[in-house]
Amino acid sequence: MISGKLHKMHVALGDTIQYALNLSDKVLMNQLIGQNISLSWNGQIHCSSCAKITKKSFGDGFCYNCFISAPEAAECNIRPELCRAHLGEGRDPAWEERNHNTPHIVYLAASDIVKVGVTRITQVPTRWIDQGASAAIRLAETPNRYEAGILEVALKEFYSDKTNWQRMLKNEVDDTIDLVEEKWNLHDQLPADLTQFFSEDDEIISLNYPVIEFPEKVKSLSFDKTPEIKGFLKGIKGQYLIFDGGEVLNIRKHTGYFIEMSIDN
Repeated sequence: MISGKLHKMHVALGDTIQYALNLSDKVLMNQLIGQNISLSWNGQIHCSSCAKITKKSFGDGFCYNCFISAPEAAECNIRPELCRAHLGEGRDPAWEERNHNTPHIVYLAASDIVKVGVTRITQVPTRWIDQGASAAIRLAETPNRYEAGILEVALKEFYSDKTNWQRMLKNEVDDTIDLVEEKWNLHDQLPADLTQFFSEDDEIISLNYPVIEFPEKVKSLSFDKTPEIKGFLKGIKGQYLIFDGGEVLNIRKHTGYFIEMSIDN
């Protein structure tokens, strides 16, 4: 029996994405695909920031106090155009300096549509994998999160910044998308103050997920409604475990939940 607090799965780029969970032991999740597994929640949720037990989880596993005060939960994590790290401001200026006043990538990701997004340069390609993209390309590199956010806002006129998680899990992919063409078409339509950040790196990173069979329909599972979740693990995409019958579990959504994991023979 392996137990511990859930955090988003660690990922590694390869011919097939490799996943791992750090519980009481490191669990190589790819090795569990094709087996029956059981995940049982004991009712405890530990805040991902202060580690205190909380009755309810907010955002990415925060207690309410941390949700309204911790820099990791600030609105600029969702809306980078609001970031003030470059001004030496924020909920925790030292944290902001380390994490947001650093180079960021604006990217285009392909799935059923083209999506625009922002991430720290150190989170490439982790961010793309977590979102379940089929492929991605660097569009621009900016000196901080704010500049990346301003560019992203301009790009929302052309592209969505949201992932349709159901289509992603059903592997509905538009294979006709040409990310290089999309990128440089944008270059011709944006003002010079934004195109100055465009990257010359046109490498397209293709992402292949460890999935035996993608579901035709998906049903989201939650420990709050089903404390014991078990089934035949058919694959992993984004931060979701995919079980037989189209049932899926978002690991990241359950950050801080204390669970026990076992393999059912």
